[in-house]
Amino acid sequence: MMDTDERIDAYATALFEVARAEGSLDEVEDELFRFARTLEANDELRNVLTDEAIPVERRRGVVADLLGPRASPVTTNLVALVVGAGRARHLPAIIDRLVRRAAAEHRRTVAEVRSAVPLDADQQARLAAALANATGKDVEVKVIVDPSVLGGLVAQVGDTVIDGTVRTRLEQLRETIR
Repeated sequence: MMDTDERIDAYATALFEVARAEGSLDEVEDELFRFARTLEANDELRNVLTDEAIPVERRRGVVADLLGPRASPVTTNLVALVVGAGRARHLPAIIDRLVRRAAAEHRRTVAEVRSAVPLDADQQARLAAALANATGKDVEVKVIVDPSVLGGLVAQVGDTVIDGTVRTRLEQLRETIR
């Protein structure tokens, strides 16, 4: 019998292979990443998708209503598949493994960047170059808009966290003054 970690890997591999076979790996990977962050941040959505008292077709309907106009049919169907299988609680972990696998496929590592505001393509490219210089790896930037970041950025590349937020700088300044 598979343990949870093995099951998460199996789902991540299956979703990865479907997206690659459909020729839309980059698009699906990006859409899934954004969906996982939304799911993590939205208790109500997470509760609806993981509540086994709600019929599977209704949970799939929520996925279709939410993603239909915003994501490719492949992405919508993959999320609906996982939700229908009763694995919605593991979706963020499944998707994170898929994202890492997709980055490895392109010989890159993923940098999860939290910013108070969206970053445009030029800003993301400059940030990717700076992070690549700092880490010595090719970096794919995934931006999460997080209003709790008052200004600046927090970037996580693997186990390395680079915190350039205004809050952290103010705390450092406060410690220096004491």
